[in-house]
Amino acid sequence: MVFLKALATLALALGSIARAQSHGTGPDGDGKYKIEAEGIRALFVPYGASIANLFLNDSNGIERDVVVGFDNASYYGVDEQHGHWGAVPGRYANRIKNSTFLIDGAEYKVDANENGGRNTLHGGSDGWDWRNFTVVAHTTDSITFSIVDPDGKEGFPGEVVSYVTYTLTTMAWHIKMVAIATTKKTPIMLSSHTYWNLDGFQNDDTATALNHTLHLPYSGQRVGVDNILIPDGTILPNAEGSVNDFWSGPKQIGADLQQPEAEGNCGFNCTGYDNCYLVNRAQEGPYDWRSAGPVASLASNFSGIQVDVFTDQEAFQIYSCNGQNGTLALKATQGLEGDPERPRVVEQYGCVVMEVEDWIDAINHPEWQRESRHIFGPGDGPYVLQARYDFSVHTSR
Repeated sequence: MVFLKALATLALALGSIARAQSHGTGPDGDGKYKIEAEGIRALFVPYGASIANLFLNDSNGIERDVVVGFDNASYYGVDEQHGHWGAVPGRYANRIKNSTFLIDGAEYKVDANENGGRNTLHGGSDGWDWRNFTVVAHTTDSITFSIVDPDGKEGFPGEVVSYVTYTLTTMAWHIKMVAIATTKKTPIMLSSHTYWNLDGFQNDDTATALNHTLHLPYSGQRVGVDNILIPDGTILPNAEGSVNDFWSGPKQIGADLQQPEAEGNCGFNCTGYDNCYLVNRAQEGPYDWRSAGPVASLASNFSGIQVDVFTDQEAFQIYSCNGQNGTLALKATQGLEGDPERPRVVEQYGCVVMEVEDWIDAINHPEWQRESRHIFGPGDGPYVLQARYDFSVHTSR
């Protein structure tokens, strides 16, 4: 009965897609699909269902492109770094310990693509963000991508069919991801792997995003990890005033990086953030994720741009671009011109990734009791992720 309801939901979605499809204009000369609404414009590419550009006017009326990406869609497939730029990682986002998991007592081994084969990252060597999605609907303010992930791909059991819809309304970006396991039980966890710099890399004083202020008001805890960022089963407190305290009040991302606690915070020999913060809203009783929040706010005093993130997900990964090293070129819409001290590249700490998701690697931690949010089969309802990014502009300080 649940599966029939899921199919009915999917059929309604497909009907809406079919009705909307004729209104699309197709890709531009760079292979990008544009959608827009009042105060906001975005461009997407089929590779990984990725956001490539997001344009907003700052407090001075200057247009800023606030996400990392490439100028042309063809670059995504040949980029050797493959930083999952603005993509949808799947079918299972983040890391899987030992690249193995159990479902109903059966062990599955999936592609081990990180740390010399010690774990799986973002679904494997040919995960979803390495593949071209199909554009199934495109209107002036919305686009829907689809992917069919075959049984056995990257070692995962069962076929998964997924739809990713991006919609713009006035100063807001809406995301809805739906995935259905059609043949076997399988893990599903998706996310949006967007890299943000709210200054468009055009801040005269800094090439980094360490000046950005972050607030995670519901995140007094985080998932404990080992030195290669694999969850170890512990849930750690983010003590007030500590490096990982973003809940007690807004704090600049770079404020505590000189503290001894920051060294190793993002893995071996790494200073910065690559942490899964839990979103603890249950203590407030029943809530509507659309209004109970935001779960995260990111703001820049330079541009005056702020993004507030609302979501139905219960964890939030923050990555402070510790691994960027100046080898990724900026787009033509970003950066400063003619300044030899500011090469047109993404430098270390030049961006921030904010990933809405559930508790990472929960498929290997049954004691967390997250199975219903991570394992889906033909008799279950669909996996659903919803998020809204509300943008506002304040006078720069």
